[in-house]
Amino acid sequence: MLERYFIRPTTVDRIRACWIGDAIERYVTWLAEQGYATRNVAFRVPVLVRFGEFARTSGAINWNELPSCIEPFVEHWLKERRHDNDCESARRIAAREVRNPIQQMLHLIVPDYQNKGRSHELIDPFIDSAPGFFEFLRQDRGLREPTIVQYQHYLRRTECYFRKSGIESLADLSPAVVTALITESGKSLDKRSVQSLCSILKVFFRYLHRAGLVARDLSRQIESPRRYRLADLPRSISWDEVRRMLQAADRRTPLGKRDYAILLLLVTYGLRAREVAALTLDDIDWKHDRLHVRGRKADHSAIYPLVPVVGEAILDYLQHGRPKLAERCIFLSCIRTANHTVAGSGLFAGETLYSQGWYRSGAARFTHAAPHLRTKARGGSLVTQDHWRLYGSSHSERHRDTPR
Repeated sequence: MLERYFIRPTTVDRIRACWIGDAIERYVTWLAEQGYATRNVAFRVPVLVRFGEFARTSGAINWNELPSCIEPFVEHWLKERRHDNDCESARRIAAREVRNPIQQMLHLIVPDYQNKGRSHELIDPFIDSAPGFFEFLRQDRGLREPTIVQYQHYLRRTECYFRKSGIESLADLSPAVVTALITESGKSLDKRSVQSLCSILKVFFRYLHRAGLVARDLSRQIESPRRYRLADLPRSISWDEVRRMLQAADRRTPLGKRDYAILLLLVTYGLRAREVAALTLDDIDWKHDRLHVRGRKADHSAIYPLVPVVGEAILDYLQHGRPKLAERCIFLSCIRTANHTVAGSGLFAGETLYSQGWYRSGAARFTHAAPHLRTKARGGSLVTQDHWRLYGSSHSERHRDTPR
């Protein structure tokens, strides 16, 4: 079952090597049977592995001793992730997210285990002011129980906020109060969670209006925050990280010579992957130390000064690394004598960043992300800063004003 959620065999082996690995695998099977989403499983399993390591360090030698390690582990987890300065409600939420999967697992593996932290069932939020809402979700909308739990979680936060704000009746709600609720929630929730909150509030307020519990439909006043693909990637990397990335290329081999030249082009001129892949021998004017980049955005082209370190790297690759072929493209694939593809340039740059420990999201995302970082964040800053004195202001002005 673990192979269903974790692609890398080393990850599966590491989970099973944990002394509670069998218990974790039983728990994952139970989660799959209950219909939990993949992202929930991906969050809970690492927590359980860390809990097993913590319990073993604390002296636990069998599963029956695990319950006594729950609260110390939760405190250790919160302190390690710097939740000490959070408000009390945020700490409770963070602690519950860690404690719940552990307690669920113990219910499966420890005989007669009782969850002492929750002696009674929580009542549904707004049970007095909107008593039929959750029945509406189950019967009319046909939502599954895990989704109902999500509604309860966010509406419980909403009910708590209304109580603190002095809102005694749903009829007293206004767009300003709803906006303040979303703004306040954004301080402790990430964008994905705020989006979930907004979606649930829209359904809730729409129900209140249709049921005649409020005079106006406040769902129309709610705008969910936008989330963009790869928005969580850093906009740039530091100069020290750039140097480490360049040092990662083994320039003793033909492949390393080629990769080093590609990386220099990316960080020096801010080129995109396809622009590096499209460079030909005719684009380099060795006599006048010029680099001609064709087919840029909006069909623009640009002429840059050929920085000595870049020229030396390209020349080293051409003389001692590149096969002697009639092909005019500068960079060739090591697999066959074909052009170095756009995806190849981006994937190499991303894998280099991954090998240096900067990003952990998987190599497939780097095809688009790594050269894009160079383009947007660096933008040829090596030319305009470090080599200004070599080429004068005219070249720098040309580089700066070139449409991108």
